[in-house]
Amino acid sequence: MERTVCIQLQPNTEQAQALHKTLAQFTVVYNHVCAYGWQQGEKNGVKLHHATYYDTKALCPDLVSDLLIQARVKATETLKSAFTWKAKKEATYSKKVAKAQKQSKPVPVFKPVRCPRSLACAVRYNVHTYSLNWEAQTVRLSTTQGKMSLSFTVPHFSKRYRGCKIATADLLSRNGVWWLHVVVDAPEPVVEYHDEVIGVDLGLNRPAVTSQRHFLGSRHWKEVDRRRFRLRRKLQSKGSKSAKRHLKKISHKQMRFHRDCDHVLSKRIVQNATAGSTIVLENLTNLREGVHHRKGEGQRKLHSWSFAQLYGFIAYKAQERGIAVERVDPRHTSQTCSQCGHQARNNRRSQAVFHCRSCGYQLNADLNASYNIRDKFCLAQGGTSVLGGPLSDGLSSQASV
Repeated sequence: MERTVCIQLQPNTEQAQALHKTLAQFTVVYNHVCAYGWQQGEKNGVKLHHATYYDTKALCPDLVSDLLIQARVKATETLKSAFTWKAKKEATYSKKVAKAQKQSKPVPVFKPVRCPRSLACAVRYNVHTYSLNWEAQTVRLSTTQGKMSLSFTVPHFSKRYRGCKIATADLLSRNGVWWLHVVVDAPEPVVEYHDEVIGVDLGLNRPAVTSQRHFLGSRHWKEVDRRRFRLRRKLQSKGSKSAKRHLKKISHKQMRFHRDCDHVLSKRIVQNATAGSTIVLENLTNLREGVHHRKGEGQRKLHSWSFAQLYGFIAYKAQERGIAVERVDPRHTSQTCSQCGHQARNNRRSQAVFHCRSCGYQLNADLNASYNIRDKFCLAQGGTSVLGGPLSDGLSSQASV
């Protein structure tokens, strides 16, 4: 399994200048390839290489050929994502126009996807352009001034990955500190299979509820978000330069806070599971396209919900304990009784209460959904029809509610 170890470099003044120049030239190459690919509508890596290699070599003669190629590879990846996003946005704009005309509302303004551009693109290294010595805590990097050896330190929480086989690495500067994000290949854990299956219902009101009757998350998290929203609204109404600087600072702080909450939540979910068991989540891909909230707190929460990041954290933490993570189709999990299987929209009396119209079974609505998620996966494994809907096809299933 692959893990990323963030090591802090300790360059001297001369080495720091060489790293800055390497980062600047790598960014120039990256932006040049992006501009050419965007203008020509080209996203094929081989064609981009033949069309831009000699031009970028002339622009940045001090950059070794391997770093030129890595910059082109990163630009190709970005272009593919940008073209996909552009096509998706153009396809959905006509639907938005038709909907606005049907409701007699003003036609929304089309915001085109612009050419990708970076101010400081992280330098990607491979086994040909860098080497790392875990024992001596030194790394040798290719720069515009030739190869240089730099000392580094490893965070205490990443020391268990020392000595693992290295793959690629990204060099970046953050607030004047140089970091190297090294991808290492760690051994897979050897764990005996356990037949326990845990359903987890993720939500906005309660961050996570498991079929083990664990209600995870903290009310304090929602209050922090509300307080920051009120502060952002106040600063946006001012519109001054200092207010905009403060807004940028708050945005970064909120992003770090949400990441920390997702780390805490994913750690608790995995800790409550037995090694070798299975954790089942809802597949919430494209959730925002299928759910429509009125403007207000519900819409704001939905669009700021980092469920994809949370799933990634759960997946990599579970992998270290040999726990499998699966996703199922979320349709009707909140409307179906986990006791008798009766499905009806009015079974959900409120946000917190589920009361079955058929058998009278009553419990917390999120806990009932976690039972249904667990049973849905178990039944799908046995090949039986589940909860009034088709069998889930795992990661490829689309969310709809």
